[in-house]
Amino acid sequence: MAKRDYYEVLGVAKNATGEEIKKAYRKLAIKYHPDKNPGDKSAEEKFKEAAEAYEVLSDANKKARYDQFGHAGMSGSGGFGGGGFGGGMSMEDIFSQFGDIFGGGFGGGFSGGGRSAQSRGSNLRVRIRLNLNEMVNGTQKTIKVKKMKAAPGVTSKICSTCNGSGAQVKVMNTMFGQMQTQTTCSTCQGLGKVADKIPAGANEQGLIRDDEEVTINIPAGAREGIQLNVRGKGNDAPFGGSPGDLLVVVEEEEDKDIKREGDNLHQELYISFSEAALGTSKEISTVGGKVKIKIDPGTQSGKILRLAGKGLPSIDSYGKGDMFVHINVWTPQRLNPEQREFFERQMDSGEMNPEPSGKEKSFFDKVKDLFS
Repeated sequence: MAKRDYYEVLGVAKNATGEEIKKAYRKLAIKYHPDKNPGDKSAEEKFKEAAEAYEVLSDANKKARYDQFGHAGMSGSGGFGGGGFGGGMSMEDIFSQFGDIFGGGFGGGFSGGGRSAQSRGSNLRVRIRLNLNEMVNGTQKTIKVKKMKAAPGVTSKICSTCNGSGAQVKVMNTMFGQMQTQTTCSTCQGLGKVADKIPAGANEQGLIRDDEEVTINIPAGAREGIQLNVRGKGNDAPFGGSPGDLLVVVEEEEDKDIKREGDNLHQELYISFSEAALGTSKEISTVGGKVKIKIDPGTQSGKILRLAGKGLPSIDSYGKGDMFVHINVWTPQRLNPEQREFFERQMDSGEMNPEPSGKEKSFFDKVKDLFS
């Protein structure tokens, strides 16, 4: 089933402020919260749908990408929304990311019980350079990442200050009666656990910095600026929490022969004066392999040949861009005596003088054709 528009899901306008987006999400989260709708799968799906919409629209960068490309543009953006690269989301993900939204109005968990304090490791961000062939066809990369890992032999115990809840509750007597406030535990910083045994070289949370090899699957159509999300390959969390994610930002490696413009590719092809006059066939390289193209007799310099579907897969549709081959007729710069005599005879006879028919396309016509 097609995804609903994120603005429609939250019931807000495209120019809604961050506060309006947060308010709309909180309203839906409370309405469909699992604690209020035990066993209701439909409510759970709506709860997740609202969380996905909020995850995108509350982030300025993701919101801008979504406004431009829709759901297709969220591929690999990280988090819960992602149209394919980010993977699915669980209820634990939602409470971990957006627990503050609920403001203590519920136990925080679902299926009856309260949510125990569960830490999550921080995300890591790396950059990967891809050439055109890798962008078109997809590839697999194995990289070495420096990350925080749980040190071998580290142990922990329940925090005695909060008894493992991760929060401290204070009760104050006021003229209106007793008021209860809840704050993050100052001893364990909300983790619910503290270190019991810390190996040498580890920090106070039992973590050490170490290298890890990570294999990343790059989908076809990835391009400059796209962010892929590799779940669970970020920094480890202290004391057995869930690890963060590895955010992979794609950078484009410039090709010396082929230039990209959106989904379309461009390259120049130089031919001799004789080839232009008599016609020929040429083999050129594309991102999909070698292709033979026909050069008609009388081809003029500046002619553009269009090879349909030889560009990049589109990021917001199922189609592909095109390859445009720009023909340049190479004028010889040095002539031997026989060649010079030949061209002098032609110049004297006038047989090779320009004779435009009026049907030739101007430079501006050619530019217009590229975008039509």
